[in-house]
Parts: sequence; C-alpha cells; structure tokens
Amino acid sequence: MKLISWNVNGLRAVLGKNFAGDMAQMDADILCLQEIKARPDQVAFEWPSDMRVIWNPAAKPGYSGTLLATRLPVLSEQLGIGMAKHDNEGRVITVEHPEYFVVTVYTPNSQNELRRLDYRTQEWDRDFLAYCKELEGSKPVIFCGDLNVAHKEIDLANPASNRRNAGFTDEERAGFDAILAAGFLDTFRELHPDLPEQYSWWSYRAGARARNIGWRIDYVCMSAGLRGRLRKSFILPNVTGSDHCPVGIELD
Repeated sequence: MKLISWNVNGLRAVLGKNFAGDMAQMDADILCLQEIKARPDQVAFEWPSDMRVIWNPAAKPGYSGTLLATRLPVLSEQLGIGMAKHDNEGRVITVEHPEYFVVTVYTPNSQNELRRLDYRTQEWDRDFLAYCKELEGSKPVIFCGDLNVAHKEIDLANPASNRRNAGFTDEERAGFDAILAAGFLDTFRELHPDLPEQYSWWSYRAGARARNIGWRIDYVCMSAGLRGRLRKSFILPNVTGSDHCPVGIELD
C-alpha cells in the first residue's frame, strides 16, 4: 500500500501545474491533500474512477480544507474530530479501512507573532492526539499531513534563527514529543533517523527551494503496531506544484 500526503496550497492552483501528471506518477493507493482551499463544485478535475474521493472544505471560502482519495475498501468515514470548536475549518478526514484508520490532517498554523499559539498547542494538539488515540482503541491508525512543526533541529535549515517562529517554538515541538510519547511513530525518522537536509516546505522568498533552505513539517505517523509492515518512508522534493512537496510511505 502506498500512501501519499501533500499540502497543495490551493487545489485549483495546482491543477495548472501538472497535478494530473504528478498524481499518475505517484500512483498512490491513498492520496491525502491539505489546504485545498476549494469546494468540489469549484474543481474541474476527473478523479480516477477506482478512487473514492472525500472532501472536507472549510466553512470560510478559499481557506484550509482537506481531501482524501482512496482505492481501498472504505468501512466508514468522518469529517472533523467531533468537536465544534475545531471542525469548521475542514482540517481532518478519517477513513476506516479493514486493517487501519487513515486520518489526514491540516494542523493550524500558529501565525505571525504567534497569535494562535495557545489555541494550537493547548487545544488543537491535545484534542487531535486524543482523537487519534481513541481511534487506536479499535484498530491501528495512520495519520498524515501538514503538522506545521519542525520537530528537531535537523528538520529545518536554520534552527537558531527560528527558535520563536511559528513552527519551531518549544510549545509546538513539545506537542510533537507528545505524539511520540503516545506511541505513534514518525515514519520518516523511523527509517532515516540522522538523514539531514530533508525538507517538505520552502518559502517562496529568496530562492529558498533552489537553495534547499526548508523545513520538514509534513509527516506520516502511525501506530507502533504497524512498524513491522513499514517498508519505505519518503519525501518527493522534485514535485514542485506547491510550496510543499509530497511525503509518503509504503506498507506491506
């Protein structure tokens, strides 16, 4: 099973940047998209006939939103995490497959001057992790998406100058520590613990992507019980339709 996760930074925009070709090349069994910024009726694209496509657009037009397309049998699906204070921004889709749950998530950004840091770390991070742990009581969980945090210094090009910037605060990093402490694995670091300069997001400014001045803020995490089936965890920096690139895993 190949799962791909990608923050497309606007699905309508990426359609004009070889999205169809990239999607065919990636050949995912499960494709999870974040920050789609669109409703289904706004997107002129013919999805593969063998994929079930589930949308969760935000209530606010042109903002946030997630999409999950899967070729695997679907037993159930859910939009959001069942909490009204979180669920109007279209940030989570859960699909139950026979052997595991797959959750795609677009974690809120703490924003400039850390205006949303308290909401992000004291409410969202805790509630989302509790939701995933509740799912795990039934079967293993794979969750993926833009988590808007670089966990360790190895996960961004300039850690010293970003210490109190959104995505690299102590509070956000502690939130990711909590994910690992709860028993979930960061699949990329599980297979590549010390591999440097591996990023999934680059600023559009100052030629950052060409110089590989980036951050690894997109993840595939999974229940530890699936570790024996993990064969690959990868980043696809040559897919350039967004300021993020796809990340993914392959499982037996």
